[in-house]
Formats: sequence, structure tokens, C-alpha cells
Amino acid sequence: MSTVPSSDATCAGIGLRHPHYGEVMERTPPLGFVEVHSENFFADGGAALAVLHAARERYEVSLHGVGLALGSAAGLDPWHLDRLERLVRRIEPVRVSDHASFARAPRGAGQGTVHANDLLPIAFSEASLDILCANVSRVQERLARPILVENLSAYLSFADDRIPEPDFFAALCRRTGCGMLLDVNNLMVSALNAGAADPVASCTSFIDALPTGVAGEIHLAGYCRTDDIVIDDHGSRVRAEVWEVYRHALRRFGPLPTLVEWDTALPSLDVLLGEAQHATLLMRDAAAQTA
Repeated sequence: MSTVPSSDATCAGIGLRHPHYGEVMERTPPLGFVEVHSENFFADGGAALAVLHAARERYEVSLHGVGLALGSAAGLDPWHLDRLERLVRRIEPVRVSDHASFARAPRGAGQGTVHANDLLPIAFSEASLDILCANVSRVQERLARPILVENLSAYLSFADDRIPEPDFFAALCRRTGCGMLLDVNNLMVSALNAGAADPVASCTSFIDALPTGVAGEIHLAGYCRTDDIVIDDHGSRVRAEVWEVYRHALRRFGPLPTLVEWDTALPSLDVLLGEAQHATLLMRDAAAQTA
């Protein structure tokens, strides 16, 4: 793998999605990194992998997975882990991440395992923590590197939730050596769905409860409201209150690699770059204040 141009640590990144492939490769806008969904590049060849190699020649690449199902009591899918390891060797990503979720469960005696096509939430319990730690450790041993684990948007809670979520992630990182991918938009969606009287304060309290140094990347995105629920759909600009929480995270942790996610109702590349530029300006302001 050839060496990529040095990147600015205070320059935000974007999710690299198919409609923008050609324009990003041609224009090569200033970005700290690009992030892709790992599973889209598991094939041994083809156009998608060629584009990823081209992106890797221009930018640092972060691999963000949606299918490891790290919280599954049924364990990891060996094929998935094999493919991820192969992709990591090919691309040499700057970061590898996935979610604190489960998707795998046994069908029944002798019938194998079913994989749900969703990021299903886990309980914040000692049992769930043990499962998550075991699976994260297995991935890290296989990849020979630490990974980042992302907090989910919450649409429900479990009766056996016992550990406050920030403490849950702190314990996960302490026991496994992994880091946290702090999704600020997910924090806001969870606070709104929980009916928090002051959603911004709820999110900033979550951030303040995390140990210093635990977060390795931040995600920003848009959400939508329905009559009954707030959905983390990654289909619009980052909301003002999410930017407010992001500023707090930068004050708390200093500038961190930051990604603007936009996965549905994709806008023009210039709109997406504008969101990333706003994040970059906030990162640089935070860096100047801590210098």
C-alpha cells in the first residue's frame, strides 16, 4: 500500500458513498479522512474495491462496519471476520470500528444461526458486557489492532439495564483496550426518545461521565422526527443542538477525528463538504483554545 498524503488532524472527514465516488476522486477536496462501510468491500475484486484503493491513495480511510454484531451471545461470524481481516490487510485503514449491538442468534437445535439485518440494541448489564468484551477481544486479536465501538441510538430499554451507559463503555474500553466511537447524533436521538427535559444537558452529562482518552472518533449526522419517535436516519444536515453537543465534546476531549455521516437522501457533494467544513472550523477553534 502506497503512502497517502499527510492529513490535517483538525480536518473533518465524510462518509464516501457511491453517488459521490467519481466527484471525490476527481476533485480531491481537503478532508481529514473518508469512511466507508466495511461490508461493501468484502469482495476480492471488482469496481467497488478499485474505488476504495483509489481513495486510499488520496486519503486516510476509516473502515466502519455494520455487521460484526459484537454484542451477540451467539458469537462472531467466522466468514465475516475473515473478510474483515483481509480488507484491513489490503487497505491499512487508519481506524476500524463497529457498533455495540447484536444481530446473531441461534435458530434452534442444529439449525445454525440467523443474522438480523439491523443494529439491535443490547442491555447494559454485566452479562452483556462480558459478551461484548469477549467478542471485541477476539476481533482485536484477529486484526492485531484495537478497534472503536460505537454507541447506538436508543428506541427502547431493557428491564435488566443495570449499568449507566457511559460506565458500560468505560468498562468495555478498560477491559479490552478498545476505544469508543462517540456518535453525538445518537446521543441526541436517545435523549429525545427518552423524553429528556433538557436533551442537550443529557448529552453533555453523558460525555462528562466518560473517561478522558476513551473516545477515538466522533460521528455527526442528521435525524428526523415522526409523530411518535425520533429516528437516526442520516438523511439531513446536522441539527443545531447536535452541533452544540459536539462543541462540548471538543472542549471535553480536544479535537478528535470527526466524520459527517449522510446515508439517505444524499445531497450534492458540496452540501456534504459544507457540513464537514463546519466541523473542521469547530475543531480548529477547539485546538486553538487548548494550544
